[in-house]
Amino acid sequence: MPGTRTAAVATALVAALCAGPLVVPSFAASGTAKVTAERDGLDRPALRAAVAGLPHADATAALVRVGGEHGVWRAGAGVRDLATGRDAIRDGRFRAGSTTKVVTSALVLQLAAEGRVDLDAPVQDYLPGLLTPEFKPVAVRQLLNCTSGIRSAWAESPWDELYAGRLDTVDHRKVVAAAVAQGPAHDPGEVQLYSNIHYTILGMLIEKVTGRDYAREAQRRIFRPLGMDDTYFPGADPRIRGPHNRGYQKVRQPDGTAEYVDVTRWNQYDRFAAGDMISTTADLERLLTALFKGKVVPRPQLEEMFTVPDVPNSLDPARAGRASMGAGLQRYVTAGGTEVWLKTGGRYGYHTLVAGTRDLSRTLVYSIGSTDAKGEGMNRVGEGLAVAVFGR
Repeated sequence: MPGTRTAAVATALVAALCAGPLVVPSFAASGTAKVTAERDGLDRPALRAAVAGLPHADATAALVRVGGEHGVWRAGAGVRDLATGRDAIRDGRFRAGSTTKVVTSALVLQLAAEGRVDLDAPVQDYLPGLLTPEFKPVAVRQLLNCTSGIRSAWAESPWDELYAGRLDTVDHRKVVAAAVAQGPAHDPGEVQLYSNIHYTILGMLIEKVTGRDYAREAQRRIFRPLGMDDTYFPGADPRIRGPHNRGYQKVRQPDGTAEYVDVTRWNQYDRFAAGDMISTTADLERLLTALFKGKVVPRPQLEEMFTVPDVPNSLDPARAGRASMGAGLQRYVTAGGTEVWLKTGGRYGYHTLVAGTRDLSRTLVYSIGSTDAKGEGMNRVGEGLAVAVFGR
């Protein structure tokens, strides 16, 4: 897993206001970590160390659930908001980002199990006119494993532009149209290039095949049966409904100092089936365990999630490694040989992970109030938790 990022701790008066101006927090008064530990077999000192000292420059809060045969450990650390310094809400809701793709993949695979979607059939058969004639037939499976050749819609805008437009509503169909207009990046199945566009299109496919709204279909098929009562899709609503901890983004200033922006309110409508979900650690743990047990997707179709195509992961031969994504899940093998299947999600202010060994002997779900959730590398709180559960 990527190395730890380091950052100097900013010092100044807290003036955090609701989704408002730049603020520079003082991290002198940390929220109290509340830990529930059950059974033996876990490196509890390492887990406690990972969430110690919150809030700090890299994170304001951490909500953690560790499970499996090696032990159960739950914690909430840090603060609800920088203005008051109140303890973090342990069961708070958060933006789950790209962990949404696990739900979207599961929905497509359910439809495949029902014979309503053929994974080898071209998406052009289901969504005629979506792709231009420049595109060769793109199999549904190639959308699931991100080898479709469809480009990302556009490059990430500068921070100031993103923040200014955070309440705007951008239709996901506009995002797809912008991506398609660029033409294919490569022939289908040749290279794995991870991006949201594959799963945005899969969300459209789900709606076309079922005749129902994507969010309602997720609720009907997955959230309600699993008792995921705190998970929902906000659509164009920029709020996080219900109890939640506020999210912040660290913004470097010209003089080298760091200021912190409240980014809790943000319209994620354009992320759609690729990253619009709001959830809790308890709900995501339910999803992870039920999924791996074959209770969400029948086992023949579930194998798609654990099947990684043998292709490069870059168009640049000098930089290319091998693909690591299956259908909605990523394969990672620790230096000690432990195989972990996971999905991360990063939206401004919130970094999420769902991860487990395939036999569920070790599982980890967390939401971290990351102050650089869209940055490269892994948040140091998250890295510490992952190493404590799965080893290096």
